[in-house]
Formats: sequence, C-alpha cells, structure tokens
Amino acid sequence: MPSELSGRLAELVRWMDPGPGASHLVSDVSGWWRDPQVLARLGPALVEPFRAARPTVVVSPAVTGFLLGPLAATALGVGFVPAHKPGDGRLPAGPLTWAQSPPDFRGRRVDLAVREHGLDRGDRVLVVDDWVATGAQVRALYEICAARGAEPVGTATVVLDCPPAVATELRIRGLVDGDALA
Repeated sequence: MPSELSGRLAELVRWMDPGPGASHLVSDVSGWWRDPQVLARLGPALVEPFRAARPTVVVSPAVTGFLLGPLAATALGVGFVPAHKPGDGRLPAGPLTWAQSPPDFRGRRVDLAVREHGLDRGDRVLVVDDWVATGAQVRALYEICAARGAEPVGTATVVLDCPPAVATELRIRGLVDGDALA
C-alpha cells in the first residue's frame, strides 16, 4: 500500500450530510478525480498486487467502477468489462449474465449484469471497485465470472473497509484502510 498515495486519498475524501431523513453521512470521493497526480497513480497502484496473477480483463461495477476499471485495465494493458446495475440507467442490449449480491452494508441486495460476450471461458478477471465494505458486490461479480467460465484472480479497491476475514477470503487488496477515513 503506497503510503504517500494512501494518505492523499484519505485527505481527499469528504463526508457529507445528504439531508433530512438520512441515517448516515455519505462519502464524496470526487477529489480523487480532480487531483491529476492521484488520477495518474490510481490505475498502476490498484493493479500492482495482481500483476503476477496475469489478469486478462478488468470488471468493475457501476458507477464509480466505470472510472476506476479503465484506469486499472490501461495499467495492465488489458480490456475492461462494465458490470451494470438496473437502477443506474439503461441496460446494454444483448444477452446478459446476472447475479444478485448478498445483503450489503445497508441490507440491500444489488443486481449486477455483464454482457455475455464480455467474459470468455478462461479469462482471468481482476475486479476493481472504489470501496469494499462487505464484499457483497464482489461475491456477485465472482458468481458472474464462474457462470461465464472465467476465474477471478482477486479484487483491487481504493478503500478497504471490510472485515479482514472477508478480504482474505475474496483476495481483496486496498490502497487505503477504511479506518483511516473515520
């Protein structure tokens, strides 16, 4: 975990009150995208722990994953496959492979879909996301990989905020520990 980058990532997170009726603060990570040095270093830093596993493709869930996934894929010199959520806009045309996550930190189950032609049997998949709190979406994406005959090699995240046992089980590596953002 590059400590200088980790520190800068933590500095750039802002906590916001979404307003009346909200039960918790929400994170604003837009500072990551505004800082050119952070933006340039994110992709290479995310993929470094997984280079030896030789991923052939990066998969990331909507919405922030659509920013991070291509940065990681470019750093590896591989392609990118977006994982769509029905509530985030229009789904792509064509056959999709679906999975539903176990309950996340809010108790929600998230449906995720990947275009069937996006993952091939034998692909070595690196999952990339901005924040992993429970591993619920990671599990759903690993399920999609299994259904397509692809092998997940692990998950790279900016913020690692899940229990250590979950991180070990799902092979999740992060750039900054969630405790550093409290």
